[in-house]
Amino acid sequence: MTPTTAATSNRRMVTLVPGTRVTVLMGIALVALALVVVACSNPDRPTLVDASNSATTVDPGTVPLDATAAPDPSAAPGVTATPDASLVPAEPEEPELLDAAGNPIAVSADGRYRPEVGDEPATIAAQITSIEQALRSPDTAPEALPDLGHHQQVIYRHLGRHPEWDDAVLAAVPEEFHPSVIANVNARREFQQMRSSYSGTVPAWQIIEPEPAEALLGYYREAEAISNIEWEYLAAINLVETGMGRILGLSTADAQGPMQFIEATWADWGEGDVNDPRDSILAAARYLSGRGGSPGDMAGALWAYNQHENYVNGVTFYAELMKADPDAFLGLYHWEIHFMSSAGDLWLPVGYDYAESTPIEQFLADHPEAAPPPGGWVPPG
Repeated sequence: MTPTTAATSNRRMVTLVPGTRVTVLMGIALVALALVVVACSNPDRPTLVDASNSATTVDPGTVPLDATAAPDPSAAPGVTATPDASLVPAEPEEPELLDAAGNPIAVSADGRYRPEVGDEPATIAAQITSIEQALRSPDTAPEALPDLGHHQQVIYRHLGRHPEWDDAVLAAVPEEFHPSVIANVNARREFQQMRSSYSGTVPAWQIIEPEPAEALLGYYREAEAISNIEWEYLAAINLVETGMGRILGLSTADAQGPMQFIEATWADWGEGDVNDPRDSILAAARYLSGRGGSPGDMAGALWAYNQHENYVNGVTFYAELMKADPDAFLGLYHWEIHFMSSAGDLWLPVGYDYAESTPIEQFLADHPEAAPPPGGWVPPG
């Protein structure tokens, strides 16, 4: 994956327009024209301040009379005239994408880039309001949902690092979205507290597309029917463990599958394939039920799943949010894989594929679009 570039002299600033989709076409005029389509991943799509750059078309009638005449094809049967390359209309050069601060935006090979987040409470509140509204609107196109969900995710990850902004953000966000803001930020902070060290390498994982949202909801509800474990808790665990099935690979504890079972636990509770989403979700429901989980009493079962108080609290925040607001599932489903590292918060998009742990420097050289934003969080020390 490599970023899209253009001549420095042709850079144009981009601004954020919430909920707008923009497709950036990179064209370079050569004798043979190459067209690269860049599909952006930010629901607050950047738009070009100046989009007036257009191709210059040469009117054949304006060619000087003393110009060298092209051969007459009729005068030489079987010979096709070759147009003068100087008369071929030039495609405009589109500018390099820049963020609001004027920094170049690294774009992946499939045209995606990391969503931009505001750096003060008023901007963040406006972004949250726009995204939460769009995720719940029946008028939002299905193809816009992945970008909206990913943007929602990076905003809450960023806000989780700034408790000093909480009051100002909540004051500026409509009250109907307060439960979402509070639950997401509180959950984020619980999981942040679980980390005491940060790796200098990226993990040996594959990041894959998850099962469709409707299919996962069917598995969660099927599991609830056989176990009495509320589907929202199964969805929350699936989200926290593997981004709802996006991570394919072993954890540091050698757990595997969408719900992250170690071999011995799977032998006791699993049936079928540990890497199959349905089999893994049903096994998790059996395990949680066997550990005493039931509606209104999930803390003990969650502790058995992962013996860390922050884990229990974080999963509970997400699950209770979905119970209170089932529409919240759609945003959470579209969250992607971010990895807290010694270099900061790295984005591991679908298509990430490393067979062994790799130094972050090497990874970022190959995939600059995965880097933390300028001025973003970096662990101390």
